[in-house]
Amino acid sequence: MKNLSLFILILLFISCSSKQEKEIEMPFSKSDFESVIDGKTTQLFILKNKSGMTVALTNYGAKIVSIYVQDRTGMFADVLLGFKSIEEYQEYGASHGAVVGPFANRIANASFTIDGETYNFPVNNGEACLHSGPDSWYRKVWDYKENENSVVFSLESADGEFGFPGNKEVQVTYTLTDENELKIDYEVTTDKACHFNLTNHSYFNLRGEGNGDILDHILVLNADKSTPVASSAMIPTGEIADIKGTALDFTTPHKIGERIDNDHPMLKYGSGYDFNYIINKAEGELAFAASAYEPESGRYMEVRTTEPGVQLYTGNHLKGTETGKAGKAYTKRTGFCLETQHFPDSPNQPNFPTTLLKPGETLKSATIYKFSVK
Repeated sequence: MKNLSLFILILLFISCSSKQEKEIEMPFSKSDFESVIDGKTTQLFILKNKSGMTVALTNYGAKIVSIYVQDRTGMFADVLLGFKSIEEYQEYGASHGAVVGPFANRIANASFTIDGETYNFPVNNGEACLHSGPDSWYRKVWDYKENENSVVFSLESADGEFGFPGNKEVQVTYTLTDENELKIDYEVTTDKACHFNLTNHSYFNLRGEGNGDILDHILVLNADKSTPVASSAMIPTGEIADIKGTALDFTTPHKIGERIDNDHPMLKYGSGYDFNYIINKAEGELAFAASAYEPESGRYMEVRTTEPGVQLYTGNHLKGTETGKAGKAYTKRTGFCLETQHFPDSPNQPNFPTTLLKPGETLKSATIYKFSVK
């Protein structure tokens, strides 16, 4: 009887293992990400931990391509919006899952001044520069080094590239832990003073990408203040505003869609949430910034960061012109972003924490996305 029980347990283990492998079969292969862009070769990298969580990365834009995590029944789904090949990332929005730099978010009037010298950048969002312009680091092919549980992407950005001063050396390390954490470590140096604001521009849908909107996700943000904007141009006024008790307040759990169409002026300007929240934490501390919970699947994501802010964006301007990995169009509010960052337009806002990096200094920043079920 003991031998029979052991045999049954072995069969169940083999069956479950086979089922798990089948459930995380990706709709693309490594060959779909092998290309040559600007004389450099692009690749796909796969990280997997002991619980089966799987992360796909590419050195084109140092992008996260997929994140497969379990729901409360053990079924895997890809919770990251994105595409099935390098060609689609070139055709569609290159910022999906990408490292954004040298300066993420908006720079007013597409310029800033350092020591009396004014630097000008591409204008691609009204009169502003958004995410360093249309062809910034998310369209560059990064060098790479693979380790057992991580991939290190590195890039050299020349003085004057996209208008930004200094010969810049950038390193971004993605690490997948056995605690279902995807950790992103950023490191930058420059030989000329320059403003930096790096982030990752991933869109999440914890129900699974291509599987409806994100309005029922329950969100918490560890922030009772934000940097308000003056108009639909989305440029900060320079103020620090208390948002407790308003439709922008997520210090207690709320569904994303609960107040998204509220008459609050900021929500009108952004056509939904697209705002920088000031995290309640000490400078440089790795601390809780946000969480998102999807009740149907039970998937829960927690965000921790050393950055002072996080931009909540609810996919208000996804137009359905991009087709994702599941073959579904990405329409309005089918993904949300939690972009850890310094504040928008910081170079032109003396009231904000500085983003200036000088020669001899090293910028270091870390963000962790942790996944579980509830």
